[in-house]
Amino acid sequence: MPDFEVANRARLKTAGLRVTAPRLAVLEWVDENPHATADQIIKAVRLRLGSVSVQAVYDVLGACERAGLIRRIENAGHPAQFETRTGDEHHHVVCRRCGCTQDIDYLVGDTRCVSPPDTAGYVISRSEVIFWGYCAECVSAMPLSAS
Repeated sequence: MPDFEVANRARLKTAGLRVTAPRLAVLEWVDENPHATADQIIKAVRLRLGSVSVQAVYDVLGACERAGLIRRIENAGHPAQFETRTGDEHHHVVCRRCGCTQDIDYLVGDTRCVSPPDTAGYVISRSEVIFWGYCAECVSAMPLSAS
């Protein structure tokens, strides 16, 4: 049994989830392809396991998200993406053109934007910062006047 499968079995058990082939396939794909969309995950799981329903994959994503094994990222104007990097408060940079998403480990300098002066009575549990721009590939494909 490959190391990643052993690790994912342990992650599922620790989270109190049954170990199933769809859950293992989803975790493996998202581990190897962070910021994958549900459609990408469904296609990959079907290639690995054969016939798996769309609902089964969504159920796995939901169960893993609730258990803290997967993080759902919702960038405006783009399909939700999923990643297994859940143990820290990292942020993201998103390409406005192609939707490519990359992790940003931490913010440098003035971080007041992630510490609101007034929380309106909310107890803040997490902040998310999304930087928008253009990836290198899209910048190189743009006409000179647009960049």
